[in-house]
Amino acid sequence: MSHQSFDVAVIGAGAAGMMTAITAARRGRRVVVLDHSKKLGTKIRISGGGRCNFTNLYASPQNYLSENPHFCKSALKQYPQTAFIDWVRENAIPFHEKKLGQLFCDRSAQDIVDMLFGTANKAGVTVANPVSVNAINAHASGFELRTDKGAVICESLVIATGGLSIPKSGATDFGYRIARQFELPLVSTRAGLVPFTYEGSLKARCKALSGVSVDATVTSGAGNFREGLLFTHRGLSGPSILQISSYWREKQDVLVNLMPDTDATDWLLGMKRTTPRRSLKAVLSESLPNRLVDMLTSEFIRDGRLADMSDKALRSAGSFLNGWCTRPSGTEGYRTAEVTMGGVSTSALSSKTMGVKSVPGLFFVGEVVDVTGHLGGYNFQWAWSSGYVAGCAA
Repeated sequence: MSHQSFDVAVIGAGAAGMMTAITAARRGRRVVVLDHSKKLGTKIRISGGGRCNFTNLYASPQNYLSENPHFCKSALKQYPQTAFIDWVRENAIPFHEKKLGQLFCDRSAQDIVDMLFGTANKAGVTVANPVSVNAINAHASGFELRTDKGAVICESLVIATGGLSIPKSGATDFGYRIARQFELPLVSTRAGLVPFTYEGSLKARCKALSGVSVDATVTSGAGNFREGLLFTHRGLSGPSILQISSYWREKQDVLVNLMPDTDATDWLLGMKRTTPRRSLKAVLSESLPNRLVDMLTSEFIRDGRLADMSDKALRSAGSFLNGWCTRPSGTEGYRTAEVTMGGVSTSALSSKTMGVKSVPGLFFVGEVVDVTGHLGGYNFQWAWSSGYVAGCAA
């Protein structure tokens, strides 16, 4: 690769980087993609349990978190989920909606990987890996990249190196280091879409319930989600917990409604009138898993015959069931987090092109930017949309 010149250099061969490269190459630009990994597309292949939740039918700006919630609107409008779905169909990739608009490959996430790299190859994109970029220097006419395989000269440079989540997939802080080099503002990063951990007695209770799942509504800060909740040996997980983790902050409480379709107080008082001889434990077991009921009635809610329980005690039990208040000690961190919250501040970028306002020809796309989607295909859609608009401009 010694001293090769290209119109566009993209660092990072993930979803956003490949989308950028393909879009630019289709415009007739000479494009090279550089990646430090030996095996490309790892994060795509392991996503969605190996089936890649590649977008969501209902993707909209409301599904994204950022210090500037309006920033994502332009990219999502320029390249909506329908455009990517059409592309998947054109490649005859079978897919299905799992739930809540989440689209998955029928066969394997490898179908999406093959589509990206096959299209890039046909468009004339050069993909070079493993290549380590050791230094980037800006010049009047573009950029010089010093790599372990030689120098690369380019007019436009796109940083698509992702965040810190799932280090085993090859995640690094490279993108943030480049942002600092060019004196761009950064929003503090943290793990998002990640399980909660607990300490002490609550950790022991969760461990005893490991594998038990319930439908629950979970609330923290401005977030409120109703999906499955899963007890683990370290704490709480499941879709509802992963969703709310993006809104949670350290030392904040998390409110769990274990009976989201029921006013538990009214229900228990009604059961006392109609079936007074039954025990509270027996009644709860009709709506909740037995192991969970055993834990609740031994730790939080006094058991007994409904007829022998005061209305005050039943109201207390009902309030607990509709509003179990917990305070996580932390999260499992980047090791299991699906995304990285924060990143390159959108204040430094054009929402129409993803270009850096202060450095002509420099772009940041995908997870490295302070735009994070909900669970359910939204982060892949951000990769496609942000990559597309950068590819149109680079």
